[in-house]
Amino acid sequence: MNTVLEALPFAGMLLGMALLPLLVPHLWEHPAGPVVLVCVCSVPVLLLAVFTGEFHGLLHSIGDYGAFIVLIAVLYVIAGGIHISGHPRGTPLVNVAFLGIGAIAASLIGTTGASMLLIRPLLQANAERRHKAHIVIFFILLVSNAGGLLTPLGDPPLYLGYLNGVPFSFPLTLWKTWLLAVVYLLTTFFIWERRAFAQETPVDLALEAAHETPLVIRGRVNLVLAGAIIALTALGIPSPFREMAYGIVMLLSLVLTPRGVRDANTFHYGPLKEVALLFFGIFATMGPAIRSLEQIAPHLPVGKPIGLFFMSGALSSVLDNAPTYLVFASLAAARAGFGTHLGLLAQHAPQLLAAVSVGSVLMGANTYIGNGPNLLVKAVAEGAGPSKTEMPDFLTYAAIALLTLAPLYACVAWFTFA
Repeated sequence: MNTVLEALPFAGMLLGMALLPLLVPHLWEHPAGPVVLVCVCSVPVLLLAVFTGEFHGLLHSIGDYGAFIVLIAVLYVIAGGIHISGHPRGTPLVNVAFLGIGAIAASLIGTTGASMLLIRPLLQANAERRHKAHIVIFFILLVSNAGGLLTPLGDPPLYLGYLNGVPFSFPLTLWKTWLLAVVYLLTTFFIWERRAFAQETPVDLALEAAHETPLVIRGRVNLVLAGAIIALTALGIPSPFREMAYGIVMLLSLVLTPRGVRDANTFHYGPLKEVALLFFGIFATMGPAIRSLEQIAPHLPVGKPIGLFFMSGALSSVLDNAPTYLVFASLAAARAGFGTHLGLLAQHAPQLLAAVSVGSVLMGANTYIGNGPNLLVKAVAEGAGPSKTEMPDFLTYAAIALLTLAPLYACVAWFTFA
């Protein structure tokens, strides 16, 4: 019974994030909405730590939270300092190029950074087209999710693993799965896109050609700074010196970015503040939940890669994939006899950790709430002025994503984890 009670605040936090935006969107969009959720879920955990004197686990979680948010912040600031303007023609080949570049950028500056950097110029390139919702859907599948599989910087779940002892190079061992996902999604998109492009009217295509202008990239100093972030992370500098170095890079980005670039990106700190608040609640409540799950790990089917792949992926579809990854990776480590040491899991049972990593990253694309960038891209697409794109509702998007990704999941499960 105590095991269940300790996990309730964490479960409440994840369910609140998943359901409140759908059930009470107006209340959730109010600034106080996320604050209330975080307080209701995290305060009991904080009070329990005070009364029981169990501060060690809580302090460890808060330390991981600080390191996690600093990385998210620096990537957000760097991406906001790069502005891509211009109006290329939204042809199938141009759109495939956008998605391919985004898939690579996602592992370098994160899925959030790559999504926010490329979604606006992609929408602008297809502003005159009538059949374009599929372009944004595939952008979410590839750039906002699958593309981030190669490095800890790529997707929040993988960085949580890095903070908990997984080597920086471990995601690189997943390159075959990354390549399979990228090639499959680009090929499927190109087939769909050619049919959609053929349905455009000659008037719309002529208008698009008349508005064509070359792409211009401003704030290119931030590309160098992104490379510095990759190098600092790969060097394995210990915390808090790593976070101090990230802070210096973030300051350099704010100082060196030409004036007006962030204004052109409509850059502001609102999304970052919301992410910081929600993840505080997640990290504060996650420790007791993981300790509780360790006790029941022997009774769960987490000893085989294929089970971990589908279980972590299924929950990542309806909950945020970052805490889902950490919970299932910890369960796999406990079941294998490594406690919560994910570094030992990566060293001695890499297939188990690979299954959790791939499942959490790929299946976070199944719904709008599976990964943070999904909703951000949807919001940008629906509010992009002249290049506005009508996106499908929650259930329609989920159906399209699952039907599109099901062959990929089957191939990954059969050839990699079966």
